[in-house]
Amino acid sequence: MVSQFEVYLVSLDPTQGSEINKTRPALVISPNEMNQTLRTVLIAPMTTTLRNFPSRVKTTFQGKKGDIALDQMRAVDRSRLLKKLGAIHHTTAGKTLAVLQEMFS
Repeated sequence: MVSQFEVYLVSLDPTQGSEINKTRPALVISPNEMNQTLRTVLIAPMTTTLRNFPSRVKTTFQGKKGDIALDQMRAVDRSRLLKKLGAIHHTTAGKTLAVLQEMFS
């Protein structure tokens, strides 16, 4: 089962306009209740291009510093999840939830 705060290698193409493209790590942000029943999951792409945006969460994953791009989150079919890479640290998960709450409050 796909779980919240796991990181998967995700195929994001085809994209349009300013959407983050290519195959890259992405964080599952949808709650486990959704992940258990839906064929889609909500993901936020991860990037090593650092931006000082309030919608980005700084992280280090597999030794690389980067951002979780919550401003680029989207729903994807599970077939786009190519490989599980691991999970983010619980403190980063807490920061991610705080930014999401701030974005939608």
